[in-house]
Amino acid sequence: MSDADHRNIELHDQAQRQAAAARLKMKDRREQHEGGMGKFVAERAGDWDLGDQNTAAMDRQVRFWKFVTDRWFRMEIDGWDEIPEAPVLVVGVHTGAPFVWDAWTVGAQWWRHFGEKRTLHGTAHDALMAFPIIGKVFRSMGVLPAAPDSMATALAEGRDVIVWPGGEVDSLRPWTERDVATLGGRTGFVKMAIRMGVPIVPVATVGGADAMPVLVRGDTLARVLRLDRIARLKVFPIALSLPWIIAPAALPQIPLPAKIRTRFMPPITVDHDPALCDDEDYVEAKYEEVRQRIQSGMDALARKRRFPIFG
Repeated sequence: MSDADHRNIELHDQAQRQAAAARLKMKDRREQHEGGMGKFVAERAGDWDLGDQNTAAMDRQVRFWKFVTDRWFRMEIDGWDEIPEAPVLVVGVHTGAPFVWDAWTVGAQWWRHFGEKRTLHGTAHDALMAFPIIGKVFRSMGVLPAAPDSMATALAEGRDVIVWPGGEVDSLRPWTERDVATLGGRTGFVKMAIRMGVPIVPVATVGGADAMPVLVRGDTLARVLRLDRIARLKVFPIALSLPWIIAPAALPQIPLPAKIRTRFMPPITVDHDPALCDDEDYVEAKYEEVRQRIQSGMDALARKRRFPIFG
């Protein structure tokens, strides 16, 4: 057996151990919620399984997503040759308020490109995963809670995972900051890649903000409504959307016909020694390397616009 084979076995064993530890830790954390909406969200979001993805349903949705990506958003996507062998941790930014169409279109294009032979698990906020109907639809599409246990388990099983570290800070940023790579200062994805022994594939995308331009973040309103305690939300944005024109971004909406451009950037490797998760300088350096690579891709894609909006 070659040294490379030995190393692969070691990384696989490490990934399995790390995933098991993450499941135990998250189980304890969710059980600490004493009651109310917080406990409901934690319990619902924690009810996930890698087998929830319905591949037959995904195949049936291809025609719908083909219209969305090719006709409505006129999507351009490239960089497929930059993606290493599975598993990888794909990291990106997303815009367009809670519905983040530029994130959904990446997942749809991945399915069209790879199909069942290479599963990509998207990730979503606990509050979205907890909704009775929305959560069920998300699970059928392979979406997992954006939590260490679910992501680590998927990677340990050789599946690709895509994360949006900026969360609501990223997706709900004002339209005027639409071309800024915002990862929210959250470095957990770097530690995940270290522990699980996988490379990071940055993905750059522009145009999604035009689908539902955020006018006001609503930080103060979120505090007044105590959304942070109820649903881990720190903002309550007001956006431009159809059919409401100007309304809370959480309302159901028809996306505006944005022009979305997406690019998979060259992968970034990390050292796979779990002890480095405690090295703040190393983690911050890798975080910034990923952010800058996404930003460079966004800058290049933004220069391709023919019109200030929808172009």
